[in-house]
Amino acid sequence: MALKHYLMLMALGTVFCWAAWVLVIRNINPDEAGAIGLISFYASLFLALLGTLSLLGFFVRVWFSKTAAVFRFLGVSFRQAVWFGLLIVIALLLQANRYLTWWNALLLIIFMTLLEFLLLSRKQPTHTQLHDREA
Repeated sequence: MALKHYLMLMALGTVFCWAAWVLVIRNINPDEAGAIGLISFYASLFLALLGTLSLLGFFVRVWFSKTAAVFRFLGVSFRQAVWFGLLIVIALLLQANRYLTWWNALLLIIFMTLLEFLLLSRKQPTHTQLHDREA
């Protein structure tokens, strides 16, 4: 898939998810809807945040990058958007149940930061290394 098509599809999906989140907020009473209403709220919020943060992260990287291979930023932007979206949704879930404290939030941030550092520290195989493995 071409980069332009991917970005357009991601933007369209993000707009759809934000619209779904607004519909959930306006039309679903959390006291009456039960678990389905809460799942709809948090899932639509997470997907909307995922799309928004992924696109925002990609465009910020492209803006500050001096390399022409901008497609490489898609994976990192998406992964970091997943972490940040999860951080926000988990914090909201904890707050809804009155479990969010400063040290819970700090532990959550540290945990997700360590996961990101773990993923960043993995050695990515180069094209030459991949070619040598096939031979």
